Amino acid sequence: MTALLTSTPPAAGAAALSLAGMTRAEMADALRALGLPEREIRMRVSQLWHWVYFRGARDFSEMLNISKTLRATLADAFELRLPEIVEEQVSVDGTRKWLLRLAPVDALDKGAEVECVYIPESDRGTLCVSSQVGCTLNCSFCHTGTQKLVRNLTTAEIVGQLLVARQRLGDFPERERPTDGLVPAGEGVRAVSNIVFMGMGEPLYNIENVMAAIEIMADGDGLSLSKRRITVSTSGVVPQIERLGAECGPALAISLHAARDELRNELVPLNRKYPIKELLQACRDYPGASNARRITFEYVMLKGVNDSPAEARELVRLLKGVPAKINLIPFNPWPGAPYECSDWDTIERFSDIVFNAGYASPVRTPRGRDILAACGQLKSETEKLRARARMAAG
Repeated sequence: MTALLTSTPPAAGAAALSLAGMTRAEMADALRALGLPEREIRMRVSQLWHWVYFRGARDFSEMLNISKTLRATLADAFELRLPEIVEEQVSVDGTRKWLLRLAPVDALDKGAEVECVYIPESDRGTLCVSSQVGCTLNCSFCHTGTQKLVRNLTTAEIVGQLLVARQRLGDFPERERPTDGLVPAGEGVRAVSNIVFMGMGEPLYNIENVMAAIEIMADGDGLSLSKRRITVSTSGVVPQIERLGAECGPALAISLHAARDELRNELVPLNRKYPIKELLQACRDYPGASNARRITFEYVMLKGVNDSPAEARELVRLLKGVPAKINLIPFNPWPGAPYECSDWDTIERFSDIVFNAGYASPVRTPRGRDILAACGQLKSETEKLRARARMAAG
């Protein structure tokens, strides 16, 4: 029999704690605060973990192996709240973009918004998640970089993007999948099989929450995604790269885009702080990097800027000794962009030079361009919300 203390309701105007997105330790602390005996905590955490992360429960009443009394107490004290889908756009190629509203984190937070993108393919479904609201990096070719940083996402908000996607795509047991034929189907086929931290923000500037989120995503008793299928993309926050590999171990991607410091300083201003030589050494030292677990280098193709044969040869020279593959990304335009995409013949010539040097050099097929969901196009509506809030307050 479970002994419970009377739960204390949240303060007026404050949202109840949501168990969805919590780590095991956070769940345990929440149950202790509720008054559960210490001898029960581990078992109860395992039960909640199964319902929240394996079965995708959206209501405590679904948790049938927990007593009605405890379910009622949990429902009074906690929520299973996820980010709210404000808008869903579906591209002609099946790519889905969700604008998600986050619950306020304090009295000054008006409710930030982020975007995440789902990309279905024949052999996988990839979810591109955000790690920050806005960005500080100001990469000149990136639409997201034109939006100022608002704040880091919490662990729960990062995990919440995956939970929202799995709910929407019917990727939990006994959940229905969309019937538009754009989501992979079949017994045992996951709609979301891969995660890439390539949405809004620089993941390594939010490394604590990103690593905690990855541990939840990779937990074999819940969401159960292989860390080999979770990729963290960084523009080159060198001091945190080794830590990411040593403490967490996901696949690593580097947003490179230039083989010379002079040019990369313009395209990726972070390069002025951590130049290419330091970045490449961090890649050579990345724990777990090998020919079997290669580092991905992302290279956006900008017409007349970084797409010459000389640049391709310099890129090959630069990556010598690094277990690498190079993703060539046709530039995805956005309103007011100062660049154009390289011609297709130019991209193919660049790819041939890299490939002939022994590196895989796939050209990434642009996905979701028609809904501004492609690489570098994400930008939330948060700035508009903040402007409206200022106008209302004035």
